[in-house]
Amino acid sequence: MAAKRTPRPRAPVQLGKLMVDIMTGQVPDASDDGKDEAAASMGRKGGAARASAMTAEARRAVAKKAAATRWKASSEIER
Repeated sequence: MAAKRTPRPRAPVQLGKLMVDIMTGQVPDASDDGKDEAAASMGRKGGAARASAMTAEARRAVAKKAAATRWKASSEIER
């Protein structure tokens, strides 16, 4: 899991002190982009990798289920 970032204080003077502490290395500031490092190292393969691993029949079943869900949601909005 990604490291948590140091919380930023609201007071301008405290924020300035924290920034100086981070720049001088007294306080570690983890760079957190919100991504899991293990997942990011594998790359962006998600749906494409899943689709290539599925048979045509399985892809068709997933597509039918998704279409039914979309139609159900749109018909509920119109009522």
